[in-house]
Amino acid sequence: MYRVLMKDETSLDEFREHVRALIAAKAKPRDVAWTTSADDLFGEAPPPDVKIPKFTVPGAYVELARDVLLHRDPQRFALLYEMLWRLLNEDRMLLAIFSDPLVYRLRQMQKAVGRDLHKMTAFLRFRKVEEGGGERFIAWFEPQHLILKRAADFFVKRFTNMNWSVLTPDGAMHWNGREVTFGPGVPKSHAPADDALEEWWRSYYRATFNPARANPTMLRTEMPVRYWKNLPEASLIPDLLAEARHRTETMIDTAPTLPRKVRVPEAASYASSSEAETLVALKQQASGCQRCPLFSNATQTVFGEGPGDAPVVFVGEQPGDQEDLAGLPFVGPAGQLFDRALGEAGIERARVYVTNAVKHFKFTPRGKKRIHQKPNTGEVEHCRWWLDRELALIQPKLVVALGGTAARALTGKDVKITQMRGRTVTLRDGMSILFTVHPSYLLRLPDAAAQAAEYRHFVEDLALVARALPAIAKAA
Repeated sequence: MYRVLMKDETSLDEFREHVRALIAAKAKPRDVAWTTSADDLFGEAPPPDVKIPKFTVPGAYVELARDVLLHRDPQRFALLYEMLWRLLNEDRMLLAIFSDPLVYRLRQMQKAVGRDLHKMTAFLRFRKVEEGGGERFIAWFEPQHLILKRAADFFVKRFTNMNWSVLTPDGAMHWNGREVTFGPGVPKSHAPADDALEEWWRSYYRATFNPARANPTMLRTEMPVRYWKNLPEASLIPDLLAEARHRTETMIDTAPTLPRKVRVPEAASYASSSEAETLVALKQQASGCQRCPLFSNATQTVFGEGPGDAPVVFVGEQPGDQEDLAGLPFVGPAGQLFDRALGEAGIERARVYVTNAVKHFKFTPRGKKRIHQKPNTGEVEHCRWWLDRELALIQPKLVVALGGTAARALTGKDVKITQMRGRTVTLRDGMSILFTVHPSYLLRLPDAAAQAAEYRHFVEDLALVARALPAIAKAA
């Protein structure tokens, strides 16, 4: 039995040196015991004088190890070494087999670390204190994993001009405007009490709270209760949720109001029958589209977004309220969920093209809200001209239909997503289409358990695209 002591349990360099020595000693995973305590040692250390053979590992493994080492699971070192052993001795493509139990477990640990980093950057609040005639901003946070040093770059870039400290039970991080230093962990009692800025923030949060979009289940999913105690606005949430129904009814009874339409420049009014040779020209052409009545109420045309040579195109149904105002596809709640799922599936949004089957927002005014309405078959067919031109210019290897409306626009017929989900078909023109749900479907599910399960299924669908990307790039 070999013993390995990790003095710095999050250090990728130290872990690398240990596994190199273990590989040189031909130590099988079951014969290695890992520990972070010098008092918990048994067995023999790997011989230091053994010649270390040359070997390479996939870059994806290095990224995986860098993240998993931040997880609190004491088994992470053994799991990572087992993965390395199997990569070198069994299958170098093992990391692409998501159904493998070890791969799945390590990927889940990696995602947990990523979520914790997101929670830290989203739910940490600084409080101003006076020290030595100057100001310092101090925050206390209790991370689930060992992410303090990893988060340093984010806070330095975001708050470069502030002197600040981030206190956690694992350690403290301090910035003086020039360098970051680290110290021992501290209890929450060392964190400062409320400051004047927090009352201003609570007033702003109360004023911007939208009762019509209040979803307590999703709120607790995205902002778990364990973080509420550190957020100044958290004390308002129970009362705001209790008032949500009354405020929503008041909004519904209010006379409908519509946003100001975006005025289309005269130079952008092209005949829709002309052939645009670039996406830029096609977008200008679409900005003056009047092919169906939807243009009359929408704020503006929402065209697709992404590189003109994208290997994959994602097609949704239509722009929503926020997309209509911003003029960009997939930027609202469904778009944010879509971006999160893309990231978890290993797809960079910047590498793909995202568009909709219908380019104008169809809605019904209700108070100050605009309620989404599904486009009918005629509207989908009228707008199909634009989608066909987008695909003809991009010539993607794979198109992903997000929901039934997108599937109808791409195939020309009704498609049951429940039956075709996760399947790929090839049309007569050689275009391959993968079917899955629209991310807005996940937001409409009634409970957190169903949302979580369907979200995992959605990520699995997108992972099919991620696995196809290398072959698509090679074919191109």
